[in-house]
Parts: sequence; structure tokens; C-alpha cells
Amino acid sequence: MSNEHRPAGPQPEPIRFFGTTWVDHSGGYVLRRAAVGLGALFAAVAGAVVLRLGYEGLTIAKVGTLVNVLVIGAFALCTALAFRRTWEGFGSRPAPAADASAERSLQSMLLIGFIGSLLAYALRTLVEAPGEALHRREYEAARTRGGRRR
Repeated sequence: MSNEHRPAGPQPEPIRFFGTTWVDHSGGYVLRRAAVGLGALFAAVAGAVVLRLGYEGLTIAKVGTLVNVLVIGAFALCTALAFRRTWEGFGSRPAPAADASAERSLQSMLLIGFIGSLLAYALRTLVEAPGEALHRREYEAARTRGGRRR
């Protein structure tokens, strides 16, 4: 897009799967929200089936009750952590680079709890495009700052 056709002022930041349709809810926004929500839910169910198969493998191997309880507890804890992190990420930007090492140390736990992230994504699409409120807040603030500069 050339600069002569570009409107003056700040431009909205695109959101994954939605682009900039979140600004005015155009371009099939509602259908995209439904499709993304159902896709995330389907992926969560598929992930749960895969984890169930893995658990059945442990049962067949007869590893013992303690290991079974530890595996279930670890997946439940990681899923809850991933859900919380993902849900909070829809309302605020990630911490500054100073806290990046803490994020890296949690990555494996968040990866294990992928079902929680998918469920948070699916639930958020019932209300808005995931991250829309954050992007809208930032966009409106940028437009206000841009208006004052003129």
C-alpha cells in the first residue's frame, strides 16, 4: 500500500487470524471468531485424546499408582498455568526483557499445558478476538496522542 492512500495517524496492529478487522468488526469478523474458537476447541480435544493415549500407555506398562498420580498432577498444574498465562496475556503485554529469563524457564511447563492455552483461546473468542481489548485500548490511546499532536 502506498503512502498516498494510507490514512494519517496511527494504524491498528493486526491480530492473528483477524488482521485489522477487529477495529470495525468487518470482513467476516464474527465468522472468524466462531471458526477460531471451534478450531481451538477441536485442537484441545485432540490434544486431550493424545494425552489420554499416553496415560493408557503408562497404565499398560503398570508403572504404579504414584507415577500415574504424578503425571496427572503435572499435566493438571501445567494446564492451569498455561490457561492463566494465556488469559492474562489477552489483557496486558508481556513483561519487559528483564523478566525474559523467567519466561524462558516457564516455556516447557506452558508447552506441556498446551490444552490450557487452547481452552483460554477458545473461551476468549466467545467474547472478542483474543487480545482485542488490549489492542483497542492501545489503538485508542495512540489515536488520542496523535490527535493532540495536530
